[in-house]
Amino acid sequence: MELCRGPTAFAWTNSISSTALQVPRNLFAGGSKRITVWCVNGDIDSAPSPKESKMIVSVTGATGFVGKRLVQRLHADRHQIRVLTRSRSKAQSIFPVKEFPGIVIAEEPEWRNCIEGSTAVANLAGTPISTRWSPEIKKDIKQSRIRVTSKVVELINNSQDDARPKVLISATAVGYYGTSETRVFDEQSPSGNDYLAEVCREWEAAALKVNDDVRLALIRIGVVLGKDGGALAKMIPIFMMFAGGPLGSGKQWFSWIHLDDLVDMIYEALSNPSYKGVINGTAPNPVRLGEMCEQLGSVLGRPSWLPVPEIALKAVLGDGAAVVLDGQKVVPTKAKELGFPFKYRYVKDALKAILS
Repeated sequence: MELCRGPTAFAWTNSISSTALQVPRNLFAGGSKRITVWCVNGDIDSAPSPKESKMIVSVTGATGFVGKRLVQRLHADRHQIRVLTRSRSKAQSIFPVKEFPGIVIAEEPEWRNCIEGSTAVANLAGTPISTRWSPEIKKDIKQSRIRVTSKVVELINNSQDDARPKVLISATAVGYYGTSETRVFDEQSPSGNDYLAEVCREWEAAALKVNDDVRLALIRIGVVLGKDGGALAKMIPIFMMFAGGPLGSGKQWFSWIHLDDLVDMIYEALSNPSYKGVINGTAPNPVRLGEMCEQLGSVLGRPSWLPVPEIALKAVLGDGAAVVLDGQKVVPTKAKELGFPFKYRYVKDALKAILS
């Protein structure tokens, strides 16, 4: 890096320290000479870290609740984004080119060209589960996750070695563990035996078929709290219809995470080689649903005394009410070991940030 030329003047950059650069007067005796000065910033920490290098990330489920926020975060940090979608028109309406210049939107026949040459893939696709579960919807909940994950893994595995993504971040869910009012589940806990546990096992099994040279992180996601979507958006209208009391018995565990923390966790996993294997995407302090509803009532200015009956939830969500009525206490042991910096460790703070 040639910074300086000539015998009498030096060009400075912001990286040069304030320490004076001393040049002997007799250095140029006998005529004008050209010199090259290599200036090294003494602050080693200011050198770009691997995390700061630009990524090319292909994202499935980019138009969903979590995917939209992840794309926004990646775009804000100037990474290249390839949106893998089933509906180009929907993706273009969510990510207009004026706001997201350079973004690539690809329907399924084009996924191969996007995945080849990507740095990483974030696989977040799947039919939302916080809805009424008809037999057809239950089938789609499972098949949508397994089909897209299998497709992504196949395309990664079939990529040329020098163009294969090095990282796959694949979503899964805490439904893997089944339900319990007494047990505590971490990443080492076995799977449950209900419908959602079955979905999660098969979903993860599809991701685990990725090539051994691809770093795989499986994020088992809890109930995501955020504005404009997710389970909270479904719960609030039901909650407001009654007197702000607990949903169902209130004794069931509620393993939650703020949307911003989940996106930060996925973002970190894309670039940090320590993030691999199963990682629970939940906040450090799960709560009983009764406490969660009490905090929600406090933020909304509603009393918290009349429970919302199970029949009301089932009328709205059908079998999907199991997501709220049945719970599990899931702790993020791996994330804490990795030193992940949760912004929202307590549900009260999360709800205030979302609803205030």
